[in-house]
Amino acid sequence: MEDRHYDREKYFQEQSYTTGKFVIPYIANLHPITPDFNIIEIGCGEGGNLKPFLDIGCKVVGIDISDNKISNAIKFLANHPYKSNLKLIAKDIFKINPNEQFKFDLIILRDTLEHIQDQDALLEHLRKFMKLSGKIFIAFPPWRMPFGGHQQMCENPLLSKLPYFHILPNPLYVGMLKVFGENEAKIRGLLEVKETRISIRRFKKILNKSNFKIDNEVYYMINPNYEVKFKLKTRKLPCILDIPFLKDFFTSTYYCLISPFKY
Repeated sequence: MEDRHYDREKYFQEQSYTTGKFVIPYIANLHPITPDFNIIEIGCGEGGNLKPFLDIGCKVVGIDISDNKISNAIKFLANHPYKSNLKLIAKDIFKINPNEQFKFDLIILRDTLEHIQDQDALLEHLRKFMKLSGKIFIAFPPWRMPFGGHQQMCENPLLSKLPYFHILPNPLYVGMLKVFGENEAKIRGLLEVKETRISIRRFKKILNKSNFKIDNEVYYMINPNYEVKFKLKTRKLPCILDIPFLKDFFTSTYYCLISPFKY
């Protein structure tokens, strides 16, 4: 496990950097972002993704199931000049039922979808939070990418840098985690990610089933977030690797902007 997984303020700063430099320009290309926007992030963690929107003057809401992460977000954003535009909620998104005043121009799920067990139900639920012209920005690492099992969270330094072994069948995967000394809590957490198995193809099937359309999509071979984490230059997936199924192994993150079909 790397330092950023313990140093939550550093992680907050990394998230803020990537959202400001890459995510906001990507969204604004199709859906210009102005200070009168209402934005909500599901799985906001410490609020790093929210800060650049708050900097613009948007009204932002962050929801996360973790009390500790929301407490950190309150602390990290306590002195922001637009903190009056910020609302942070520690709650399961499925337990929130929006009213007409709780509707948003933009919903953000960045590195969150792969942690949700019932992804179909989530999209149906999020529809209730959208204004008529609203969009959802989603970014996630496809399941088969080198670290799609979140094994970078392993305590063992070898496992935390070992790609693709999360694809092993469960008995072999769990056995390997135990042999290298991972504790039961860590193994349970990694298995939860493994259970979701969100591939690009399955994600698109969920969209079709839920009557959402893709307004724009980008496949990144080198994740924009790797610029601040590892000093690597962002790279989109080369055309030669843009092949169904195969691209799941080489896409480190997938960005898309979606909206409901209008009838």
